Amino acid sequence: MLGERLVLARKKAGHSLRSLSDAIDGRVSAQAIGKYERNEMTPSSDVLSLLAKALDVSMSFLFSNQVEELLDVDFRKKSTTSAQERAQVEALVIEHLERYLEIEDILQLNSSEWVMPLSKPRFLKTEAEAEAMAMEVRNEWNLGEDPIPDMTELLEEQGIKVLILDLPDDFSGLTSIVRRGNGKPEVPVIVISQNVTLERRRFTLAHELAHRLIDEGSPCNHEKASDMFAGAFLMVASHVRAQIGEFRKSISYAEILDIKRMYRVSAAAVLVRLKQLGILSSTAVNYAFRTFAKPWRIEEPDPLEVELGSQEKAKRFERLCLRALSERYISLSKGVELLRVSLPDLEEKLKGPVQA
Repeated sequence: MLGERLVLARKKAGHSLRSLSDAIDGRVSAQAIGKYERNEMTPSSDVLSLLAKALDVSMSFLFSNQVEELLDVDFRKKSTTSAQERAQVEALVIEHLERYLEIEDILQLNSSEWVMPLSKPRFLKTEAEAEAMAMEVRNEWNLGEDPIPDMTELLEEQGIKVLILDLPDDFSGLTSIVRRGNGKPEVPVIVISQNVTLERRRFTLAHELAHRLIDEGSPCNHEKASDMFAGAFLMVASHVRAQIGEFRKSISYAEILDIKRMYRVSAAAVLVRLKQLGILSSTAVNYAFRTFAKPWRIEEPDPLEVELGSQEKAKRFERLCLRALSERYISLSKGVELLRVSLPDLEEKLKGPVQA
């Protein structure tokens, strides 16, 4: 296990064997590090400490078996990304998951178990059937018809790990199933880049939820069906009609922005949803995208966030760490290691600002 973790940590840090050897001042050669990674040799404790520091990982990460493998990894990326870049992102995700699952183990929580809201993955013949599936999930989760205030919190409550990370520009995110060690249940994870808009993050989370629910053998177009699900899940048909009306020949710019803020989705997603529901005709929506809505595919009007990643953060992991600290299950130094914050910042989270 140590060898595999060294490989992951080295990829995350972007080191070659040679550059890693240089980073520890040649204490061991690149050839020796290669043997560590192949489990042909075992480094001394001093060398292991140097490697962990150079790779910016903890010793516990190098020896942990919380995450054995990421299965069915589906990247949201540009076509030009390299295999090395994908490996680097995958390693970054595993490193974050290790800390998340570790604190759950410390607190002896079972909340990492994902419970399918439907009796089984849904077989969809057409994309349009995703509309009814979205309502079934909302009913199972007792969400009613009102807009969802926080998609990240909702999915974490249902057992999906959501990581919002500072990913490279070429990546908007990934989804995967986490295979864990010691026979523990598998965990679904959705990773979203904090460098995309809140509107896009929310829609992507709903889209990826759909991928977890659609039967792989369904003959429908899975991407289109997942988009249909996301629109229906975030903007319930009856609620939208109550706000807009059953049929409109046109709609004003200001109305679209009001609806966008209500459902916390993109302005373009609002137009597409109105077309799906037959509230606006295809002609009216196509005209909008040729005229005043033309820039919306690239630049979001009236964005919900001033600073990207400032809203709907993934907060559950931090809450669990603070709970463990308050109950003295872990030390301050362990809290610093898990949360990756400075000691003064952590003490402020626990006790409040100094002046208080």
